[in-house]
Amino acid sequence: MGRIEKTTSSHWGAFRITAENGRLVSAAPFADDPDPSPICLSVPAAVHHEKRVARPSVRRGWLEGGPGRAREKRGADEFVALPWDEALDLAAAEIDRVRREHGNGAIYGGSYGWGSAGRFHHAQSQVHRFLNCAGGYVASFASYSTGCAQSIMPHVLGMDFLQFSYGEQTSWSQIARETETLVMFGGIGRKNAQVSMGGVTRHSVGPSLEAMRARGAALVNISPLRTDGWEGSEWMPVRPGTDTALMLGLAFTLEEEGLADHAFLARCAEGWGRFRPYLMGEADGVAKSPEWAEPLTGIAAGDIRALARRMAGTRCFISVAWALQRQRHGEQPFWMATVLAAMLGQIGLKGGGIGYGYGSIGGVGTPVKRLGGLALPQGRNPVQAVIPVARVADMLLNPGADYDFNGERRTYPDIRLVMWSGGNPFHHHQDLNRLEEAFRRPDTVIVTEPWWTATALRADIVFPATTPYEREDIGRAFSDPFLFHMPKMIEPVGEARDDYAIFSGLAERLGCGAAFTEGRSAGEWITHLYDRFRQGCAEAGLETPSLDELKARNFVELPIEGEAFERTCLAAFRNDPEAAPLGTPSGRIEIFSERIAGFGYDDCPGHPTWFPPEADAAHPLRLVSPQPMDKLHSQLECALEDEPGARPAPLSIHPEDAAARGLEDGALARVFNARGACRARVRVTETVLRGVVALPTGAWFDKAEDGTDLQGNPNVLTEDRGTSRLGQGTSAHTAWVEVEAG
Repeated sequence: MGRIEKTTSSHWGAFRITAENGRLVSAAPFADDPDPSPICLSVPAAVHHEKRVARPSVRRGWLEGGPGRAREKRGADEFVALPWDEALDLAAAEIDRVRREHGNGAIYGGSYGWGSAGRFHHAQSQVHRFLNCAGGYVASFASYSTGCAQSIMPHVLGMDFLQFSYGEQTSWSQIARETETLVMFGGIGRKNAQVSMGGVTRHSVGPSLEAMRARGAALVNISPLRTDGWEGSEWMPVRPGTDTALMLGLAFTLEEEGLADHAFLARCAEGWGRFRPYLMGEADGVAKSPEWAEPLTGIAAGDIRALARRMAGTRCFISVAWALQRQRHGEQPFWMATVLAAMLGQIGLKGGGIGYGYGSIGGVGTPVKRLGGLALPQGRNPVQAVIPVARVADMLLNPGADYDFNGERRTYPDIRLVMWSGGNPFHHHQDLNRLEEAFRRPDTVIVTEPWWTATALRADIVFPATTPYEREDIGRAFSDPFLFHMPKMIEPVGEARDDYAIFSGLAERLGCGAAFTEGRSAGEWITHLYDRFRQGCAEAGLETPSLDELKARNFVELPIEGEAFERTCLAAFRNDPEAAPLGTPSGRIEIFSERIAGFGYDDCPGHPTWFPPEADAAHPLRLVSPQPMDKLHSQLECALEDEPGARPAPLSIHPEDAAARGLEDGALARVFNARGACRARVRVTETVLRGVVALPTGAWFDKAEDGTDLQGNPNVLTEDRGTSRLGQGTSAHTAWVEVEAG
């Protein structure tokens, strides 16, 4: 086949990929990216790794005993390779059996959407389109990253949180130019900013922060990890789970010292009079002063007061990382940060106000014109049941049980069949030993996956799927000005097939093939979607190349980024709240929510409230589990774990905590609590707050005979409990552990 060298797109950005004689041999970052991600370097090794799923495979216990048999062997049973037609026949027959005997409400369609940056070969869209054509499925709401925020923020700001995050928030270019004090709750770090849904061709977060530093702006990183802040940031090391207490201390100072903007509160907010008595201690006898916050947060009262004065005296922008809502009562810091910004009165001003998810993902704050199209239609789901995404183990373990969610009383469905495509829940879910038990409950688990991940190993039927380099696609992110033709670089590894081919085969067997394919091949779908996209662009006055021209050029940059597309968040609302009201019941920022108060939830009352973290005397170290620097979630992990000394994953621990446990830098350790244990490699560092340890996510779950995870997956330790009855998000950062040598 000779040598092929092309630029392709990925969730971590564009990169140059080279193939020789049918194999990927190298990858290099995009030349015009000012701050490229190194993730691409692992692609060739991962694509050709021995852990690729080579052929359709069926778990022996299921194959010999039938659906529901030998479920306890999931994760330990061997697999039998079968011809494609035989495996597709078995899977289609099982899907048909479940929908006939139990209805489509007994099928759960799991996917996390990160499998490919290509717009057509988007695993989540493919599996959901297939299931809708086959009669529907139980779906999930939101994501692990933002599930809690997606529940609380519509009550506070009255808008869809993700649409607001990507389409309305203040542009980085404006923050870099106008903001004098950037207060980063949860930090803004390179590891998260390097990735975004669909990709970031020119990573702009770092250059924006560097521009701020160059002109003397203050960058304040409020996090238990110094590394959560960009180089040169001031570090205020807050104890995990206490951001709300710190925000209350700041708010108390603003009110006590006459620094709160009461004119803005009266004009643009609702419920200040209901919240103030709680803040000042008139309602419960506890003033939320800096002196009250100091022993909770570990930050001196004087420093809290000084920060409050600086925020009030400068053009201040508050950034709230997604990580803050990934904990028990994660609704509170998002709500309280909004109240704090309202008290400062700078919402709607250039370079002032508040934003959510800056640096948590790369595309937030990019000044880009939003374009539609290039999405595979998923169709209509006849099944109405939807669960919060982080409650999947609860659902599988407790069929028929009632639970509360965002003001509704719901019932978990009885799931008999799970279909998963484009994701690895044994990476991103919490309490993996509990999830393993939950995965033994359905009759059948079907997975489409390129690699033998922990999820694939716990399935009954595994279909080998292609990677983005074994198929053609179009790459474009809604927060990026670049448009890519993603060429097929190599033939599929082993017997891998595209998700579209797999679901087409299943749909044909289930009598819905025509509905799924609409008579189009994959190439014809790409042409169809691209033609629709071009038509929409033309109607918006934007000229785009033909598909043939795009293929010839490989990629183009569209003229949709820059100062002309810069945004100032909530400027129209600030200028005239009556003419441009928010979608809340009051039309204003809801400091107190009558609607939430009416739910009667003691774990999420009608205004922002401080809930002390639950301590664990037997496990005194607070665990945080940040995203990894070397990959997106758990993708490409098989290649990374081959590197000498790379696994188990590194555990960052303060020198005093390490010394107290006899731990030396580079040594192996056991990290444990009542839920499980994992091995880790000790990294002694002063960049982590004393009393806190940090173990990044992404290692593939790999249990030894004694139950210890050998790779360093923190989710054997994290708690699988909802943030509250309102949000039911993940509580990943609410975990306590102990560490010992070994």
